[in-house]
Amino acid sequence: MTAPTPVKPHAEPLIIDGGHVGVLLSHGFTGSPASMKPWGQDLADRGFTVRVPRLPGHGTHWRDLNRVGWDDWYAELDAALSDLRASCDHVAVCGLSMGGALALRLGELRPDDVDALVLINPAIATKMWQLRFVPVLKHLIPSMAGVGNDIKKPGTDEVGYQRTPLRALHTLVRAWPAIEADLGRITAPLLMFRSIDDHVVDDTSLGLIKHGVSSPVAEYITLTDSYHVATLDFDAQLIFDRSADFLTQHLGSPR
Repeated sequence: MTAPTPVKPHAEPLIIDGGHVGVLLSHGFTGSPASMKPWGQDLADRGFTVRVPRLPGHGTHWRDLNRVGWDDWYAELDAALSDLRASCDHVAVCGLSMGGALALRLGELRPDDVDALVLINPAIATKMWQLRFVPVLKHLIPSMAGVGNDIKKPGTDEVGYQRTPLRALHTLVRAWPAIEADLGRITAPLLMFRSIDDHVVDDTSLGLIKHGVSSPVAEYITLTDSYHVATLDFDAQLIFDRSADFLTQHLGSPR
């Protein structure tokens, strides 16, 4: 029996128990918890209970990602949400890129359990015409060039993959239409950050989310000094401060 691939340093999950307000944070496709840990630690320092899971197939070797897919990633977050609901009065779900798509899906399917949403450059659609070939290409080649570490700040690493596994990517793309169709189910307070310079996700998702959600409270903040992985970039502290204020305003003080 083949031994499991070791988890890379800094890609391990983050679990910190704090006050009665929980925050579930999800990293993106081919990324790892390393991209969310500074944000999670900042929230924990403010008194929030924090969970940053490692999504299946991530943080090890890119080949592991081709053995799993959207249903596995959603199940991991779904279980983490249930864990937080068991110990916290209120729970927010935050996500980067694909993590934003997963957060939206939790808000759609479990509206009574998701009390607020915070999204960073979420992806639920794209203008990239090349993706239409993924259903065929996945049978011909296992991966293509990666999109990780789109970070403006020098010397920063999200501990992601240098390859994009195509079988896994196909499951992600197939999940997008259902998320878009059900955006109207989102009623939780929503805070969304969008980088002006993002080399991974285009503006298609921003427009769909803005016009699709039913949230009576929806705030959108432009990030001017970050690329895609903004949680590790020059605007990170802005994200930390504004999200903490937003969650405290709508969910109460974590302490």
